[in-house]
Amino acid sequence: MLLVDTYLDKSSIQGIGVFARHRIPKGTLIWKLDPRFDRRIPVDTYESQTGPVKSYLDRYSYPDRHDPSFIVFEADDARYMNHDDDPNCDVSSPEETYALRDIAAGEELTCNYNHFFENGFDFLGDRHP
Repeated sequence: MLLVDTYLDKSSIQGIGVFARHRIPKGTLIWKLDPRFDRRIPVDTYESQTGPVKSYLDRYSYPDRHDPSFIVFEADDARYMNHDDDPNCDVSSPEETYALRDIAAGEELTCNYNHFFENGFDFLGDRHP
């Protein structure tokens, strides 16, 4: 769950992005996996889906880095964080995200999606066995 005050807006990167409502100092804990809200979904449940549910999970979920038999679906707006090769958020830990530098109010929060995938980033639905 996001631990900082944010809002959604049009992103210059891709579609919708999540933006800082207030300045976030470097090192601030921005997000923490909260199993009460964030969902770990078994891969077989995910793969059995079709239509809009499958498309939504393809877009907004990622492999669980602790157990590849699950995917993670974030319950809040953190799922709208876009990729950047030079991100302002560190997602190298599977359960916590920190500000890599000071983030200005109104700045889009970004992360490097490559941390979620062993062989580089692909949306879940684009993966090939």
